Amino acid sequence: MAKKKSKKKKQHDSEIPASSSVAQEQSEDGPPPKLKRKEYEQEMQRLHGELVAMQEWVKSSGAKICVVFEGRDTAGKGGTIKRITERVSPRVFRVVALAAPTDREKSQMYVQRYIRHFPAAGEVVIFDRSWYNRAGVEPVMGFCTPEQSERFLEQVPSVEKAMVESGILLLKYWLEVGPDEQTRRLESRIDDPRKVWKLSDMDLKSYSRWYDYSRARDSMFASTDTAWGPWFVARTDDKKRGRLNIISHLLSQVPYEPLAPRDVTLPKRRGAGGYVEPELPLRYIPTPF
Repeated sequence: MAKKKSKKKKQHDSEIPASSSVAQEQSEDGPPPKLKRKEYEQEMQRLHGELVAMQEWVKSSGAKICVVFEGRDTAGKGGTIKRITERVSPRVFRVVALAAPTDREKSQMYVQRYIRHFPAAGEVVIFDRSWYNRAGVEPVMGFCTPEQSERFLEQVPSVEKAMVESGILLLKYWLEVGPDEQTRRLESRIDDPRKVWKLSDMDLKSYSRWYDYSRARDSMFASTDTAWGPWFVARTDDKKRGRLNIISHLLSQVPYEPLAPRDVTLPKRRGAGGYVEPELPLRYIPTPF
């Protein structure tokens, strides 16, 4: 990707509407046609190269980047994160997907268990769901009181401002999928042994609460969409286009430089120096393929 010289925008161009219209927003001409697999993979290959360039800049500059992924169930958070991280180093790109809090963690300040995962210099930390559980799943499913959720929404902008002022580049993405597509994706998990682990009891319980999640999302946007921590919304009914759009946007928010071309020549291997393969009783795996 030819790196644009224009200065990156650190703020969103327009306010995110705090209403259910987010879920209904479509272009006037309707959705574009689905991408062909070959076209998708070619574009993803290019973006993977840019992510590697971004990684090398993060390492050399000591940048600290924190990426938050939130959204509807089945909206594609896990798949998007997988495509972001599959060609970069896990020493630089670290994914955080916390389990339910322990009794000890429940007694702590709410964001405390997340703070210890924030990036240090030269790191990109990606949260697969985050402290925003307290704005979404927890109040909707009754895991916290309305007062606790309201207090969180009042306090979290200050926490995020402190993050940004400490030098962290904070990017927050909300992945939005329509109700019909969500139903299709959940139904596809029922009989597919590759996906059955994705269909949790929580998914089934939360499925009927579409509009409760819509109201919680709207309140979250209204309270936490700030100049220093804006929300970026991605439509992901088309998973392929959604992933490409998200990765392209992420790259546009980071002021990395393209990798300089390298002229590399492999050296000649040294001679065997009398080495002979020994006859060892090794256990080779079966080869059915």
